[in-house]
Amino acid sequence: MGLKKSGFVYNVFVELMHFGKLKKVLKPITNTALTNALKELEADELVQRIQYNEMPLRVEYSLTEKGQDLLPVFYAISQWGMKYIP
Repeated sequence: MGLKKSGFVYNVFVELMHFGKLKKVLKPITNTALTNALKELEADELVQRIQYNEMPLRVEYSLTEKGQDLLPVFYAISQWGMKYIP
């Protein structure tokens, strides 16, 4: 997993998120870049996509168990960075 993907997972997926909310949290990001990142994370089985057949269409994203297992690792790396990187 690349550094960008790991930061994306750590910073965003602490709760169930809609595409629009993810876009606001990660601005400035294009729809295409966000869609591609989410597809990669889904392919890596780190993110789960839930689509509701409603009008308007509603899609939510959340961490899988595999993705949640990475959170303590990301937290430890973040703490190390705050301590040693000015």
